This record gives sequence, C-alpha cells and structure tokens, in this order.
Amino acid sequence: MREGWAEDTLGSTCEIYQPKTISAKEMNPDGDYPVFGANGIIGRYDQFNHENPQLLVTCRGATCGAVNVSLPKSWITGNAMVVRPRSLGLSVRFLEYFFRGACDFSKVITGAAQPQITRQTLAPVKISFPPLPEQQRIVAILDEAFARLATATANAEKNLKNARELFDSYLNSIFENDEGLRKVTLGDVCSISSRLVDPRKPEFLDLPHLGAGNMASRTGELSDIKTAREEGLKSGKFLFDSTMVLYSKIRPYLMKACRPDFDGLCSADVYPLSPDSDQLSRDFLFHLLMSKNFTDFAISGSDRAGMPKVNRDHLFKYRVNLPNIEEQALLANKLDEISNEANRLVAFYERRLIDLADLKQSVLRKAFSDELTSPPSQAIKEAAE
Repeated sequence: MREGWAEDTLGSTCEIYQPKTISAKEMNPDGDYPVFGANGIIGRYDQFNHENPQLLVTCRGATCGAVNVSLPKSWITGNAMVVRPRSLGLSVRFLEYFFRGACDFSKVITGAAQPQITRQTLAPVKISFPPLPEQQRIVAILDEAFARLATATANAEKNLKNARELFDSYLNSIFENDEGLRKVTLGDVCSISSRLVDPRKPEFLDLPHLGAGNMASRTGELSDIKTAREEGLKSGKFLFDSTMVLYSKIRPYLMKACRPDFDGLCSADVYPLSPDSDQLSRDFLFHLLMSKNFTDFAISGSDRAGMPKVNRDHLFKYRVNLPNIEEQALLANKLDEISNEANRLVAFYERRLIDLADLKQSVLRKAFSDELTSPPSQAIKEAAE
C-alpha cells in the first residue's frame, strides 16, 4: 500500500443506496429543485431529498457504470445509486475521480441481457485514498488537467467538423450549379449491364467480393476484402470491372460507393453502375453519388422502413445538371484533391480525439497510483496542450 494512503472497501467507507423513486407524473416542471436520475437532470420537483452534492452511479442498462454528481438541494430518484462517503475524511470529488478512472466496473456489473450494479457487488470494491489535504491536491490537479483536455477535445471536434464541411460545401456547390448545363436523368447516361453469376463456379471462386460492409461511408475506401472462396459465397453475385462505380442501395443515408481498380464480384445489394464514357465520367459519377442532393433523392425513394433500399427505377430517375465530359474530368480531379485533404484532416482529428481520451485515462491512472509527484501538474499541462 502507498505510504500514507488508507485502504478499505467502498462498503466500509461509503453509504451505498438507491433513494425513493418518483414518477414523471409526480414531478412538477415548475418545481424549485432539480430531479436527478442516473445520467443527469430528468425533471423538477417541489422537494429535495439531498442537500449536498452526491456521487451517482448508473446501476442498470446500457450506460451501467456511468458516473455523475448531483447539484446541491436536489431530489435523487431511485434509478441512480448514491455512493456517499461516511466521513469528511473522504472527498466526494476524489471519489468521483476514483469511479471515473480506478474502479473496474467489469468486476461489479452483473447480468448480460440487463446489466446492473447492486449494493452487494459494489460494497467489496477496494479503494485507496490519501489524507484529505492530499485528496484535495490531487482533485485540483485533475480539475486543471481535465479542463485543458476538455478545451483540446472541443477544438479537435470543431476542426473535425470543419474538415468535413469544407469538402461537403464544395461538392454540393458543383452539383447545384445548373448554369448552361444539360439536364439529364441518370438513366440517360448510366446503366447496369452486369449479370448475376454463381460464385461457387471455379472461374469466380477466387475473385474478390465487395459488399456494403467493405465500403467506408463517404470516402469510397475499401477494407477487409475477401474472395468468394474465403467467404463461402453461395447466392448469386454481380460481376464488376474497373470501369464501374459500385453503389450500395442499402441505407442510402450511409453514402457508400466505391471505384474499384480491379475486377470482382459484388453483393446483389450493390448496384454496379456503368457510365456511358462519352457522356459521363466515372469519377464524376462517384462524386455525384456522394452529394447531398443525390443522397436526399435516394432517401426519398427508399422502400422498407426497417432496411431502407433504393430501387433501380428510382435511382435512374435522378436528374443531374451535366457539364461536358472534359469539364467533368477537371471537376472530378479537383474534388479528389479536396477530398484527399479533407480525409487526411478527418483522420488526423479522429486520431487526436482518441489520443485525448487515452491521455485522460492515463492521467487518472497516475493519480491513483500516486505518480503525480512534485511539481505534480507540469507533465500533465504539457501533455494536454
């Protein structure tokens, strides 16, 4: 045990209980006091049952183990587990950080179909804590570090959103322009000529197979490609080649399409679209399928509420303002350049968000392994910048 730190169980150091539940009908929207459920404020009430802030733990459902702290003078209802220190020697804020970073909920959550935490499973959990002044010092360090992390995370999320919107804005402007352009339907300049084949036949067994699951939304990137033999395919599949654009007709809001540079088989839930090379550029068609205008059109014609799908007739009725083939090539090249840069930025900021989340957990681990030494906050400040 770390020098100067006490070690005990949560059951010995804290009261663990669920307060009286009140229903939505009992609440009063004009009440003076907030009502806290497990995940935050869920209403208002005319009374409060806790004068001081309390540590709340979600004790059932998908968010089982989530942690929250109530406001002063609030009613805490019974779908939240209250964990309240028995003495002033244990800080609620220190306990909050313990639950966020040092408590292993996998050992206290029971039930697969309906995950839950009970007082009986929570009480034996071990907790180590230093004297109150040291707790307060650690909480102050963590507050400062987490504030920096929150700022960095907000900036990364904003930059991620901007990177996506930059490309979307340019893409949609291309397909909204109708000045001096020929208006055609997709069926006028595009077709589906592929035939269904039996993937079990020897000539098709070792061809790569593409389905919606292999396509990344919006980017056209492919992953986890396997052959018909490797997947053990049995039902009919479409043949495709490198002149086509593949478009997933399932859940059009996911915006899945790709431009494979190889021949292969695709799922029957994917349209292998062959552009008329004299009228429609393959690359221009790909970007058209990723535009908001087309996606809105595809969604509007989707059938099946549970599994929306775009039928072929609706797809080919889409009307597009079409530049000449040379202009299409120039626009598609420009769109590829902007898309590549936007995707690079998106990947960078997505990685940044993951790193910030990892850093948050690292800071918490250090706090509860007594590694925040003097000067305790310097390394955290630098890392969180």
